[in-house]
Amino acid sequence: MNARVPNLDTAQVLSEVSQVWDNDLVHQLSEYIEIPAKSPAFDPDWAKTGLLDTVIERAARWIEAQNVTGLKLEIIRLPGRTPVLFFEVQSTRALAQNSQTVLMYGHLDKQPEFDGWRAGLGPWTPKYIDGKLYGRGSADDGYAAYAAITAIQALKHQNVEHPRIVGLIETCEESGSPDLLPYVDALRARMGDVGLVICLDSGAGNYDQLWLTTSLRGMASGVLKVEILTEGIHSGDASGLVPSSFRIMRQVLDRLEDSATGRLLPGSFHCEVPAERLAQAQATAGILGEEIYKRFPWAHHDCGGSTLFALPTTLDPVEALIRRTWKPTLSVTGAEGFPALKDAGNVLRPYTAFKLSLRLPPLIDADQAVQQLKTLLEDNAPYQAKVTFEGASASSGWNAPETKPWFEQALNDASRAHFGAPVGYIGQGGTIPLMNLLSAGFPTAQMMVCGVLGPKSNAHGPNEFLHVPYAKKLTAAVAQVIAQMP
Repeated sequence: MNARVPNLDTAQVLSEVSQVWDNDLVHQLSEYIEIPAKSPAFDPDWAKTGLLDTVIERAARWIEAQNVTGLKLEIIRLPGRTPVLFFEVQSTRALAQNSQTVLMYGHLDKQPEFDGWRAGLGPWTPKYIDGKLYGRGSADDGYAAYAAITAIQALKHQNVEHPRIVGLIETCEESGSPDLLPYVDALRARMGDVGLVICLDSGAGNYDQLWLTTSLRGMASGVLKVEILTEGIHSGDASGLVPSSFRIMRQVLDRLEDSATGRLLPGSFHCEVPAERLAQAQATAGILGEEIYKRFPWAHHDCGGSTLFALPTTLDPVEALIRRTWKPTLSVTGAEGFPALKDAGNVLRPYTAFKLSLRLPPLIDADQAVQQLKTLLEDNAPYQAKVTFEGASASSGWNAPETKPWFEQALNDASRAHFGAPVGYIGQGGTIPLMNLLSAGFPTAQMMVCGVLGPKSNAHGPNEFLHVPYAKKLTAAVAQVIAQMP
């Protein structure tokens, strides 16, 4: 029993939510995986294909079937925008009019397929193996709506008093949440005085304790294109005289990144790491150690009878955490202008285009970064080539507000009750645009940003999985934190 919530039997909460996961949620999420409900950035015809509507309507039907006392639900569709699911659960506290609101957030849109899935696995083919549910989107983060309702229902079944709860489940998060602000504006009055935000779209350092996300990097993306010719020409005729568009691309990117180290060169893309975050990184490094980088699927090869594994940019655990959470990093996530290897002849290509993904420190303004990026990459192009950068999306990062004593106590109580270990604090390298928006709109709210994306879960990539045993404990922990909200 928990002393701070006298009527809450934490063992019963975990037992109940575990049964729901085993008897229902794994099945529900398996069916969800089968639906290729890709985010609008990857399915421009989403309104015609109707798959985002399908997944949100399925979730709504399931929620209504749970018959949660005091719950009202609706699917809201603003013209020309992806739909959202919004639910409200009345407060059961005696002084309900003075009770702050809990806002629970998740999304149902997905990343595209990607290749490299292991034999027998696939993005739209759910497989449940050794407690892991493989397939695109269940961990990132289709489970959120289902886990939220399961946590609320567990409190209802024990007649535990709870504050007012609202839920907002969107369908364009993987596109940078461009439709979210209009919905938040439209629903702001109905959300009420939000004192706690629970976002289930983040990660975990391991599967042994509850993890609170303390920061998120921002992201700026776009397409960099280098054009040198109007059509492809014989390389034997022109190479050496006509510069390669790929070589020009390399020169342009050298303005942005030191290719030897990966360090971003413009000082404006960097910020100082707050002392509290550095101290938390040092503590987390002590917990995770080498697993911070060993958890990735490194390529390897044989060399003189030994197996050599590819190496990370640093072997220092603290520096590894800082690099993936507080330092800017460039990735090339797509390319155009290249024929397939089997089709590549001796032709000098007319252009090269890269899709760039620039992860930004939490305190850097993403819109300003995009403008600086465009100027840096386009100006004074080598050989007077046509160089263009078209920004696709920009979302600033987020740094969590100061943790209030009740919230820290509730997190530790829940982590110890369901995991047997205290809460861990970790920054994440990903981006959740909603968090900055909510921090600005509800400056006094505590932010419980957590999730199931632990080691090797591989969101967005091949072999993505949901770690069901961890999801069970996380669901129970969410219920307990809600009950302990003052």
